[in-house]
Amino acid sequence: MRVLPVWSRVRRWVPALVIALAALVDLLTPTSVSSAPLLAVAPVTAVSLFGPAGVVGVGVSAMLVQAGLGFLDGSYDWQGDAAVQITLASVTALAVGLNRSLRMQHASASRARYAAEMAQRAVLPSPPSRLGDLRIAARYVPAEDMALIGGDLYVMQETPFGVRAMVGDVRGKGLSAVTAVSVDIGVFRYAADHEPDLPALVACMEEALLRESQRREGLDATEGFTTALIVQFADDLSQIHIVNRGHPAPVLLHADGRARVLEPAEEAPPLGISGLDAWASPVETHPFPPGAMLLCFTDGVTEARDPAGVFYDPAVRVPHMVQSYLRQTSHFPEPSTVLDLLARDVSRHSGGSPQDDQALLALHRPLRQQDLLARPRQGQPPGPGAL
Repeated sequence: MRVLPVWSRVRRWVPALVIALAALVDLLTPTSVSSAPLLAVAPVTAVSLFGPAGVVGVGVSAMLVQAGLGFLDGSYDWQGDAAVQITLASVTALAVGLNRSLRMQHASASRARYAAEMAQRAVLPSPPSRLGDLRIAARYVPAEDMALIGGDLYVMQETPFGVRAMVGDVRGKGLSAVTAVSVDIGVFRYAADHEPDLPALVACMEEALLRESQRREGLDATEGFTTALIVQFADDLSQIHIVNRGHPAPVLLHADGRARVLEPAEEAPPLGISGLDAWASPVETHPFPPGAMLLCFTDGVTEARDPAGVFYDPAVRVPHMVQSYLRQTSHFPEPSTVLDLLARDVSRHSGGSPQDDQALLALHRPLRQQDLLARPRQGQPPGPGAL
């Protein structure tokens, strides 16, 4: 559960505020009006805030305040107030039991979350922060807090043919999607090391996904597929080669914050439907200049909608954020910073709750030392050799 910082500091005072409010009500109202019901609320409010000793402390404090108020206004009745004291003690005992049950559930949820994190690391391991001169950052943003992994994936690998990466999105949810993710990543890792060109790599993945679909039942057998963006970097990082199989197009960010969407010139369907027909896997090549960043994501980003139904447009929003960051800091943000900005902006756009899982991958080619020395500062005109 996400707790706001201010509330996390204030909430521990709630039981004391309840007791103080009960005392104030008792002092400002006639003696016929009892604040005992409000005092009984105090130990209940402490259930999720303190341990058993803290809950007992709040309950005893409420009992002492109730007795003190009775003696203060001279209305203490040994018979009637004894019943109130028993009631407060009973509510406190019940609150202790609830506290114990809540702590056991929290421990169970923590163990389940730990197991889910271990499963995520096994199925979807984090890529290295750098491969050669390439800087890398990845994020997985689940649509549900406890669902740490779903059908979105990313994978990076240094191969004999250059650094290769894949971002994909498996159709469906639940265990079948996680199984497909595991198959996709496993086949990619094998094929990326053995297939010399991207079309051969894609053909190997198609074959593996087709065999996997034959082992499934229902819609997963007939409509299972994976949208995929497969990228290969030249040895000197000067170029990127891309195969796009039905996936959202990546955004190429330049060092000055400008952006270009690398839309495929020829559409190709997702992976895993080769049983219906045979499709080519066109490879497109784009320059990747020093200082540029390739931003890849799944449709959890592009299909996020605001309350008016407007889709999120990373080609517009991300450059605006990067240029604002450049103006404030005079340097290009790190890949992890760009992904943090993107995830928060998508959350704001969709009203604070992700509508679908998001797999994010940022691949940055830093400026060389000579480029940094020749780069003009903010507000200065470029030198004669900068154009």
